[in-house]
Amino acid sequence: MEIDTGNTAWMLIASGLVLLMTPGLGLFYGGLTRSKNVLGTIMQSFISIGVVALLWITVGYSLAFGPDWHGLIGNFDWVGLKDVGGAPGGPNGAIYGVGVPHVLFMAFQMMFAIITPALITGAFAERAKFGPFLVFTILWSLFVYVPIAHWVFAYDGWLSAFSTDAARPDRGLNALDFAGGIAIHVSAGTAALASVFVFGRRKGYGSLPMEPHDVPMVVLGTALLWFGWFGFNAGSAGGATSQAAYAFVNTNTSGAAAAVVWTILSWRFNGKPSVLGCTAGAVAGLAAVTPASGFIEPMEAMVIGLVSGALCFFAVRWRARIHLDDSLDVVGVHGVGGIWGSVACGLFATSAVSGIPYANGLFHGHAQQVWDQSVAILVVGLFSFGMTFAILKALDLLVGIRVSEEEEELGLDITQHGERAYTADEGGVAVLPSPILPAPPVTYIPMARKSEA
Repeated sequence: MEIDTGNTAWMLIASGLVLLMTPGLGLFYGGLTRSKNVLGTIMQSFISIGVVALLWITVGYSLAFGPDWHGLIGNFDWVGLKDVGGAPGGPNGAIYGVGVPHVLFMAFQMMFAIITPALITGAFAERAKFGPFLVFTILWSLFVYVPIAHWVFAYDGWLSAFSTDAARPDRGLNALDFAGGIAIHVSAGTAALASVFVFGRRKGYGSLPMEPHDVPMVVLGTALLWFGWFGFNAGSAGGATSQAAYAFVNTNTSGAAAAVVWTILSWRFNGKPSVLGCTAGAVAGLAAVTPASGFIEPMEAMVIGLVSGALCFFAVRWRARIHLDDSLDVVGVHGVGGIWGSVACGLFATSAVSGIPYANGLFHGHAQQVWDQSVAILVVGLFSFGMTFAILKALDLLVGIRVSEEEEELGLDITQHGERAYTADEGGVAVLPSPILPAPPVTYIPMARKSEA
């Protein structure tokens, strides 16, 4: 097999687009927090690029996609990218990435590994210590994301429908997950729920205003996410193919439909068409269509988007009603959206789009696919929730994962990073350590009110 330059060019672009999503996510999350926490929130996404990238090329990729061990995990044959070079192919070479260098397949999958733990951070925004957060990111990526990625994406994973044996009569489930609805959004959404239970509510939650400090930043972050999502979904076709074109159109269609529905619902129930609601709806629709994007027709993508906009809207309202402090609604948007989209894939998938004989859903003559999707969602969700809860509990007992009440009141920017996002902030002036002299404790001197001056 020779290198296909067209497929390779598209996959290089798609990989860059997916990488762009993580800093886009940082801006999306950062704008939703209070101004004293914006740098800390952005940093949690941005540092994930560095930490997870190093983990992925050393050991993560080998365990996620390397030669299989009982359908559960890869082995260590590709540690340090040994034998992962410029030759075409890769672990899914028979279906995925025809004519694409193996090292490029690795890089594309690395971008998925980077953004997944970053998604979880929205659940515990404004209250996490930075050091323990870094340890959590490493442990979660290695012990939660890596095995799930093998189960769902690797051709020999026990949940995967991507096999070199198209019919797979001798294997268990044939769960369809084109670009990560189960492996990414379900796993991140259930991990976010576990995080909320371990971290607890923010100080003053329910009694103090906690409005987003920068709505334009949220819109900018959403725009970058939407743009990057074309690489996320269309890139999962493995090349410049008709399936990639379907995924591209379906991605935009679902995001657009969900954005419109959420805007209308916010207008109906809150009295005004919310800008934040429009952005949240777009993200919900993009997340929901992800698992089905390369398996369905555009009109079915519209249905997925319409339903996800409504489902996630009411999920977020219910979350607020029960006072669950999922700070940035990871569970309601990514979790609920990912679950619905993964089930919808079992309803609407058609081999006419993918060209894969077994990729048909209920409405195309294969009712079993709904069962396969549901079992995969349940397995991944329970595994991610349980492992996340255990990792965070262990870290909390050993080193503590939450900042003190005083640090939480001052904000993560000052207490965790010694910096402020906005030097003209009227809330106070920070006294920071000198880069030369021995560092004194960071203090915060409230500015006098104008009436007291």
